Amino acid sequence: MIPAGDERTPDGQAHALAGPPNEQLMNVTIAADDDFLTVTVRGEIDGLTAPRLRGVLDDAFGRLDGRTLILDLSMLEFLGSPGLRVLLDGARVAAQTPGFRPMRVVVDTNRPVVLPIEIVGLDHVLALYDSVNDAIAG
Repeated sequence: MIPAGDERTPDGQAHALAGPPNEQLMNVTIAADDDFLTVTVRGEIDGLTAPRLRGVLDDAFGRLDGRTLILDLSMLEFLGSPGLRVLLDGARVAAQTPGFRPMRVVVDTNRPVVLPIEIVGLDHVLALYDSVNDAIAG
């Protein structure tokens, strides 16, 4: 018997990867200007990727310098409960940041994102917008 983690590719040559690289599960880009720091997330936020998103948001809060944070989730394909926890924690951090400005979350009409947010009631806690332009306009 071959122990777990010692899997090989079908041709028997090289070891197969245990899973896709993090960048295939969740891709994050950050754009900054004088007034806004925009974090765009694509892919999935689940138990594997939520810690990475938490780190990205922690870094973003440290780089705000008076700017407003926009979190664009409009291109997500999945938002699990670990991701919802990161969003709640992000809203708390934004509220505790000197010069409080709520984190603006773009959800578009992306059902995989809006539905879990509404089910747990985060739509009453987060400042939700339909597009990045709407979030900029505030």
